[in-house]
Amino acid sequence: MDDSVNHLDTLWDLIKDIKFAMLTTEHADGHLHAHPVTTQNRNIDRGDILWFFISRAGHPAADIARQSRVSLAYAHPGRDSYVSVSGIAAIVENRSKKEELFSRMTQAWFPGGMDDPDLALLRVRISRAHFWDVREHKLVQLYKLAKAAFTGTRPDDLGATGEVRMGAGRRQAGAAG
Repeated sequence: MDDSVNHLDTLWDLIKDIKFAMLTTEHADGHLHAHPVTTQNRNIDRGDILWFFISRAGHPAADIARQSRVSLAYAHPGRDSYVSVSGIAAIVENRSKKEELFSRMTQAWFPGGMDDPDLALLRVRISRAHFWDVREHKLVQLYKLAKAAFTGTRPDDLGATGEVRMGAGRRQAGAAG
């Protein structure tokens, strides 16, 4: 991908239509476990933070209390778009953010509404994200793979890939192979 492309914008363009992600946390016994979560960010929230609602009583909340490093996986197989996010998670008490993000869908999981004692607001500050985005038609992809198999060369140019690294309050973006 061209260095002039804003990878953070690309990241948000890829995940904006993927409502669900798999949040991976580390259990006390060291095993990794993934949980489905729903991204709550609105279109204006396109910075380095992802927002989720989770259960205070659930395993993810307990895992995050012990180990704040998490991973999120987003997939849109129909568009051949995939995003892997690494970040630092925290349960935050922010009533105004809860009010901003709370919806009828959230109410289905937390019937007590905004004051449900089980409702926890999870903030994941993105440390790094890697994305793969295949923009070519499936037939073109198959042709390139068949050609590579026939010629004994690796397939190239099957899509865009990039990495976003966050640090020291500024964005660092670079193309990855």
